[in-house]
Parts: sequence; C-alpha cells; structure tokens
Amino acid sequence: MTTSTHPAETGQAQPADLGTVRDRVALVTGGTRGIGAAICRQLAAAGADVAAGYWRGRESAEKFHASMTADYPGRKISVHEGNIGQADDCRRVLREVIDQRGRLDILVNNAGIAIDRTVAKMTDDEWLKVISVNLSGAFFMAQHALEHMLERGTGRIINVSSVIGETGNIGQANYAASKSGLFGLTKSLAREAAFQLERSGRPPSDGIGLTVNAVTPGFIGTEMLLTIPDKVLQRVMSQIPVRRLGRPEEVARVVCFLAADESAYITGQIWAVNGGLDM
Repeated sequence: MTTSTHPAETGQAQPADLGTVRDRVALVTGGTRGIGAAICRQLAAAGADVAAGYWRGRESAEKFHASMTADYPGRKISVHEGNIGQADDCRRVLREVIDQRGRLDILVNNAGIAIDRTVAKMTDDEWLKVISVNLSGAFFMAQHALEHMLERGTGRIINVSSVIGETGNIGQANYAASKSGLFGLTKSLAREAAFQLERSGRPPSDGIGLTVNAVTPGFIGTEMLLTIPDKVLQRVMSQIPVRRLGRPEEVARVVCFLAADESAYITGQIWAVNGGLDM
C-alpha cells in the first residue's frame, strides 16, 4: 500500500499503512459527503479506484468528482446516482459499476438517512423509508455484490452501522432498528460467503478470501451533527469517554483496514469507532 501523493498542505489525511487495496475497485454508497466521502478519499489515497454513490444533489456530486480527480490523478474516480431505497436501483448501480470497471472488489454500504420522531408520532412512511434505505438497501446491494464476488472468489463487503444500533435513542426507533439490523445481516452474509466459497470448491482459507464486516461509528463531526445546538452538542460530548466528536477520517481508517487484502482473517465482526461510548 502506498501513501497519498498529493501535497500535505492540501489538508488531506495521509493514510496509515493498513494493508493493500491498491488497484482494487471500490463502490461506496452515500460516498460524496460526510463519512462516505472520507472513506472514498482514504481508499483512493491507498491506491483503490473509487465509485461513489449518491442520491440527488448532482451539482454537489460533480464537485466531489472534480475534487477527487484532482487530488488523486492516478486513480479512476466516478459517481453514480441511485436510490438505495429501491431494489431495482441498487441492482442498476452495481451493474453500472461492474460494467464500467470490469469488476467490483470492495462494497461499502454507507448510505443512510434519519427521520427522527418519537414512536407515538412516527408515521408508517417515516418508519418504512428509513428501514428501506438503511437496511433493505444494504441487503440489496450486498446480495448482488456477493453474487459477483462469489463468482470471482474474492471480495470485501463492509456495512456502516451506528452506535445507536447498539444503544437505542429516544426519537430514533426507526434509525436504531435499521442500524441494529445491519449486525445480523453482516454476520449472516459472512457465514454464507464462507459456506458458498467452500461449496463451490474455493476454500475460504485461500488467498484474500471473501469477508463481510461492519463498522459502528459513534457521534462523528459531520455536517449533519454540527448543526445541532451547542448546548446539546456539549451534553453529547460529556457522555463520550474521550470527550470529543469523532472525525470522518477515523471511521474511514477502519473501513480501509477491513477492505485490505491482509484482513482476510476478519469476518462477521462489528468494529466500534465511538470514543468508548458503549463501554
């Protein structure tokens, strides 16, 4: 794995030596902003070709594409619009990336939404929409990526969950349920991947293997979180043992580690990046 070639003064984080993703093809859903954008940058800096998914906001996505192309001139960068809440769109985006790049090595299911409301006031649509994007979307993306990866005998699927999936939160029953559901999905996919590889005559112990893992960010300093009132933010940080918000790059670092060839002995695991919040 190589370090970033663009100047340090650009402010981009220099990737640690976490393993080999060089020349791998990665698709990151919700990849043009926040944690997703940090994951895309970390992977590109480590040598991967990156496809970033997004939904709406074409102008913002094009700016992200231009910035990535300028910062990582040696890498192939593309953006792909699709509604992760729709099974057909999941299939279309995945096929689009595979058709353009010839293969898919790494899938990061990062896309997610929040529609906060107490249980008493939550509508059917608010429940179903969050579940559709955060959980069903991850399933449909992983389902079709897994089929492709099993044919090739290798791959990485990484689901981005949330500490809220472990702790729950007032006003976030739909979000917590969707993120908690990713734990069971991750472990089931990991078992099926190993089973199907062995069944097809490709021992899961050979080469870089096919692994499925999840990352659970805590409170991360993204655009969305930084809009909440300062008083509320201070109360949140007082509950975090390290007394600060996480940085998107800190989540991206763990995702890049799990995506590496050398992480073949890690599968079906949930990796917390939350400042000790769930201890």
